Amino acid sequence: MWLLLAVGSAVFAGLTSILAKCGLQNVDSTVATAYRTVVALLFAWTIVLIAGSYSEIGDIDGDTWMFLILSGLATGASWLCYFKALQIGNVNKVVPVDKSSNVLAIVLAVIIIGEVLTPWGIAGAVLILIGTMMMIEKKDVQEVNERSSWLLFAIGAAVFAALTSILGKIGIEGVDSNLGTAIRTVVVLAMSWTMVLVMRKQDKVRGIRRKDALFIVLSGLATGASWLCFFGALQTGPASVIVPIDKLSILVTIAFSYIVFKETLTKKSALGLAGIVAGTLLLLL
Repeated sequence: MWLLLAVGSAVFAGLTSILAKCGLQNVDSTVATAYRTVVALLFAWTIVLIAGSYSEIGDIDGDTWMFLILSGLATGASWLCYFKALQIGNVNKVVPVDKSSNVLAIVLAVIIIGEVLTPWGIAGAVLILIGTMMMIEKKDVQEVNERSSWLLFAIGAAVFAALTSILGKIGIEGVDSNLGTAIRTVVVLAMSWTMVLVMRKQDKVRGIRRKDALFIVLSGLATGASWLCFFGALQTGPASVIVPIDKLSILVTIAFSYIVFKETLTKKSALGLAGIVAGTLLLLL
């Protein structure tokens, strides 16, 4: 059962990006992120209720609260950048750049937390970095010099995602992981809707077509389903096997991007993807 749940986690995680891309065709990315976070929040707290960890809220100390809030803010910034990148860029390019946050997280973990890298870990990080660079075309870099492009937002998403991992790791030491995730999602919700107000996009909140709203909600549901499957698998299965399976959601995303949007990979990009996958697996040895 845990193996099926782990595969389900990867499939739903891969679907998240595709469904979000479908919903972003005619919707402002900031507004879409705010709507999607509401659905993710419901799922996060559902997990807490099922696990029964809500009773631990009163035991959280001040430092843990601070790091959970900072992690939530980093998550919100990452999501805002990520969905903006998805709105204006190809899924099969945005996702690999976003996944490079694994490398940034490793560097930050070594610098801030003092973690020691194994030779396999170093090799994996190098492969991910090389693979990501191979999937970025020369014209994509040239676009950055001419105007704001998906690449800038994708890089921003990766940077903030890496910060999320480090801040979350520090904050999660004093609280149940499910509860910590739910608390962080509250922060993301507050941040995303604050951005809607600050950027004066309230008028775009009600103008969303039903079809676009459906895809945005489905994207949030896919995220929640991925979380439920992932934590369900961890309860009964080995993390050393479950985590690599979940990380390979990038293959699901690339496959669906071809089926839904007809986005294809060049030979160079395909080799880059293979490097990212190989590097991800090496990180877990």
